[in-house]
Amino acid sequence: MKALISIEFLPFLELRLPNDLEVVQVDREGSFDGDPSDAEVYFSAGLLKPVILDRVLNAAPAVRWQHTPSSGVNHLLTPTALARDLILTNSAGVHAIPIAEFVLALILDRVKRLRQLHSFQAQHQWDEHWQNSIFLQELSEATVLILGAGGIGQAIAQRASGFGMRVWGSRKNPAPHPHFEKVVGANQWQELLPEADFVVLALPLTPETQHIINADVLKLFQPSAYLINIARGGLVDETALLKALQQGWISGAAIDAFATEPLPPDNPLWSAPNLFVTPHISWSSPRSRRRVVDFFLANLERYRQGQPLRNVVDRQAGY
Repeated sequence: MKALISIEFLPFLELRLPNDLEVVQVDREGSFDGDPSDAEVYFSAGLLKPVILDRVLNAAPAVRWQHTPSSGVNHLLTPTALARDLILTNSAGVHAIPIAEFVLALILDRVKRLRQLHSFQAQHQWDEHWQNSIFLQELSEATVLILGAGGIGQAIAQRASGFGMRVWGSRKNPAPHPHFEKVVGANQWQELLPEADFVVLALPLTPETQHIINADVLKLFQPSAYLINIARGGLVDETALLKALQQGWISGAAIDAFATEPLPPDNPLWSAPNLFVTPHISWSSPRSRRRVVDFFLANLERYRQGQPLRNVVDRQAGY
């Protein structure tokens, strides 16, 4: 059996792969260090560009199973890929811990004004009248609405509830969950917006969720609300978000994923008022890489034994 392995993961896999598995390395431009034509398995790079995916698949017509280190798969559903009888598995759940911690860091930064306090230090400023210039808030009894109550959403909910927050969620097929006060269906969450202090996006990007946060929805937020997106940039209409921030429809936002990445230097979002821009980094952790490798190896053994694979993506549904 032959497998195509992304150059970014091969160093962590080489000593753990089966001895009888022939490996061809593939770089981020879709170039190989061997013959890919008869490879069955493809362990692809993170945030793989669609054009590179098509290049690899065209060069490797025998690939039957592709595994991605990401949770989201919208970038992998190209016409070329969808035309193939291909099993696609993702790494859903692997990144839940660092992403959930990142969301709580953003929320704490917001209520405790950490960046503003750091600016005081940089200015050697000790404001004895701080009560009039900066006012810290508490998370206790604040409400967070998590759109997408799957693995990542549940990890966020667990940590938010530990701070005494009221945690609400939404998902396509709602069901009670211990860390959520309530979970509503995909068509009901807008009714909760006027009471939400924080709105967190943890949804897959599909045709149904494209621009789920648009101008009409942003006008339903309370003016003090704060939006956090750690999922996919396409969930947010960025033109509408810019207007919402400029006109004060919401108090601010922290965005870790954008429609175009890297975010172009001349994009007006860089200087939008009360917007915290981060470079799609919420998933980052050395442990995440190890968990991705462990997950792939376990699925590889299942594949070799003819057993059902875990985290099989419904390519038509998009997740």
